[in-house]
Amino acid sequence: MITKKEIIILEDKLYEAMKNRNLEDLEDLLHPDLLFIIPSGQTITKKMDLQTYRDGSLKIIELTPKFEELNIIDDLAVITLQMDLKGNYNNEPFEAKYKYIRFWKKFSDGIKIVGGSGVVI
Repeated sequence: MITKKEIIILEDKLYEAMKNRNLEDLEDLLHPDLLFIIPSGQTITKKMDLQTYRDGSLKIIELTPKFEELNIIDDLAVITLQMDLKGNYNNEPFEAKYKYIRFWKKFSDGIKIVGGSGVVI
């Protein structure tokens, strides 16, 4: 069983890893079979997501989450949130508000993100 407290802690770890481009933590938090729909509508994999941090394409300067809902369903957590993001993507500055849904699932080696989606609001 997953607890809400565990997911909040993991979400905070995810935000820190994104801001600091901590590939080790991102590698640990993302499931190998991750599928995520980014705001452009493209579906990305774990490998694609990590590459944007590895090559410096994505640099997050500010990240402010606002949790909305968090549901626990057996070994799965579903969280929705709004997030203000500011940074650079391919050397182009961006600043926007996004809405995300993320799915965390418990495995024998820990709780991992298995999927999600984000849209500009």
